[in-house]
Amino acid sequence: MWQRARALEEAVERPELAPGCKLTGGRWFSPYDNTWVTAASGLDVDHLVPLAESWDSGASAWNAKRREAYANDLASPTSLIAVTAKSNRAKADKDPAEWMPPTAACHCAYVTGWVETKLRWSLTADDRERDALLGLAKDCPGATVTYETVPFDTTQ
Repeated sequence: MWQRARALEEAVERPELAPGCKLTGGRWFSPYDNTWVTAASGLDVDHLVPLAESWDSGASAWNAKRREAYANDLASPTSLIAVTAKSNRAKADKDPAEWMPPTAACHCAYVTGWVETKLRWSLTADDRERDALLGLAKDCPGATVTYETVPFDTTQ
């Protein structure tokens, strides 16, 4: 709950945090479907690379502490994003070979964010996913992938 409130604080018009981690006011833009939202209840916090996808891409070998850090990664602007509940649920646990946001204008940001998240957490990509990302990247000249790798602490 707390991470959701923290992620939703990244609004175009910032909400106020009321007692009980409730948000009042605020306005968000959901880039996936090019929609403005004025009620936090209409939003989901999307893991750009879904938890199930991360599990299939290497997180299954992680310890609980690293999985928790991934699930709550607010240090990267691309890991968690507030989007409409409708678009997040349509995406579910699909990778870019299976689903892309309906708004084409956000495809390059989506693809670079996906790659940044995968690289940041040292996650793998299967052949189908990799081929889709390479094909999509052709439409994104000048796009830059920027990330800082999260070290893997094997002592915990």
